[in-house]
This record gives sequence, C-alpha cells and structure tokens, in this order.
Amino acid sequence: MAPNRPRPWLAGVSSTFAAIALLLCLASSAAATTGGAPTAAGAPAPSGSPTGTPASEAPSAGALSIVSAQTTPRKSFFYGVRYPSVRFSIGSSQQQNDLQIDVVNSAGEVVRSFYRNDVEPNVEVKIRWDGTTSEGRPARNGRYSFRIEAQGGTELAARASSSQSLSLGFALYGYAFPILGAHEFGMGAGRFGAARSGHTHEGQDTMAACGTPLIAARGGTVQYSGYQYAAGNYIVIDGKGTGFDFMYAHLAEPSPLKTGEAVRTGQPIGIVGDTGDAVGCHLHFEIWTAPGWYEGGSPIDPLPYLEKWDAYS
Repeated sequence: MAPNRPRPWLAGVSSTFAAIALLLCLASSAAATTGGAPTAAGAPAPSGSPTGTPASEAPSAGALSIVSAQTTPRKSFFYGVRYPSVRFSIGSSQQQNDLQIDVVNSAGEVVRSFYRNDVEPNVEVKIRWDGTTSEGRPARNGRYSFRIEAQGGTELAARASSSQSLSLGFALYGYAFPILGAHEFGMGAGRFGAARSGHTHEGQDTMAACGTPLIAARGGTVQYSGYQYAAGNYIVIDGKGTGFDFMYAHLAEPSPLKTGEAVRTGQPIGIVGDTGDAVGCHLHFEIWTAPGWYEGGSPIDPLPYLEKWDAYS
C-alpha cells in the first residue's frame, strides 16, 4: 500500500472545508435511506441469529396461526448495519411448538432456514438474517420473504381477526450507492480512462454539492484513511467478500473512520468536498481488483457499478 504516493488521476485546483458536524446531523437520514449507521462511526451490527437445530425427536406443534409479525427494514444491504429481521408471535392449541423460519427468494426457493423449538403461544420470537445462504455465501440481490411454518408442516396463516397486514417481504442488495443526495455522473475528463497529462483517469467523478453525505458502497475494513495532496481527504475500504477495494476521494474533512476499523455497507464515511487537486465539489470513486489498491490490483471502470447501485438505492 502506498498512501503517500502521488496520485496522477485528478485535475484542477480548488479547496474548501465543511464542518464534519453536518455528517452527524444527516446520519439519521442516511440510516433511513440505506439501513446505515445512526452515527458517523456507528456501532457494530448485532450478529445474525443462530440457525438452531430441528427438534431432536418428532417435531410437535398444535393448530397454529400467526398472531403478529413484522419485518424490518424493507431494504437491507449485505454486511449492513441493519440486517433483515422478523418479529412474530403465534397462536396455538398446545403450549410448546417446534417452528421453522425460512428465508425464501422471489422464486420460492429456500436460501436459509432457522429452527426454534418449544415456542409458546403469544411469546415474541425474533430472527435476524445476516444475508448469507445456507452455504455461507452472500445471497444474490433481490426480493426475499420470511416464511414461518411448523417443522415438517405447512406455512402458518394469519388469524382472521388479526388487524395487522402480515407482509414479510423485503429487498436485499450487496452494495449501496455512495452518495446520499442529488448527483450527476461526470463525463469527458471525469470518466474512467480519460486522458490526462502522461496518464489516464483511474476512477469515476460524480458531481454533488459539498456537504452531501457519503456512505460505504460495501462494508469491510478500512485499508487506509488519510490525506494526500492530489486525493485530498480520502478513504480506501477493502470490501468484505468481494476481492475489490473501494476508494473515495476529495472528502471535505477527514473521514471519522480510521485505518483498520470495520465499516458496514451503508455506514456514513464522510461528506462530499473538493479537497486536494480537484475542480468543484465531487466524489472521485475507484474500484480496484484483487489483490487490491496499490497492492498489485488494477483499477476498473466504476460507472457500470455505480449506475446499477443508483437504480435501486
């Protein structure tokens, strides 16, 4: 890694500084939009729920119904701060019931199962899914739903008298668009591969007002956070489970995250600025292949990725 290496991919000269307090004030809106952290650094996300095991003997359940159930949030990100979760309680004709809670995709295929034994009626159960499949791989982008049923039985129905709408669906995505606000993709000199004096542009510039919140497109580990004369304030994140490193440059102030810290998808990392060798307020964003940023990897065009993330974020 070469944090102080001259970076030959940005053009123009301008600098301005904005208060990092704006990031803290806007972090709550970031959380509402993306499932991101409620503060700049945030707290470690709770782990996913244990899978549990099926009943050791023949599973048993009475005549079952769902009394209440709620899924939150409706949009989640892999390795995000807020995992998809369901809270529910059942009605039953017997005191102890063996349940299976499946995560199913839009095709009805089960991607993960959880088992809870001896569940009593009208006692709340919570399941938190970390976004991984039964094989331990990140689940694909898409629509999912929690399905609650008796072990070895059929899916539970809501009580006819229930006043709640029992919609247990949600969306899960692997990446979040990094700018929380109005933006415009730079063309011409702002594009990846654009000719510069003696080199080419290694990232994608996206214009946004100074002070616009920035979030991690993918969580992982902060590989470097600091200042460089061309990049200005910047941060590099080693994306969890991706083989990619993600670099964000020209932040208005140093990121509140430090080298070596864990960061979650959708977590605030700073605000848009024009520090370093930059013209106008914008985010300079790079994606590097394995083994990583200035560690033998290569930069690739971020725009197709950014456009995809922008469409659903």
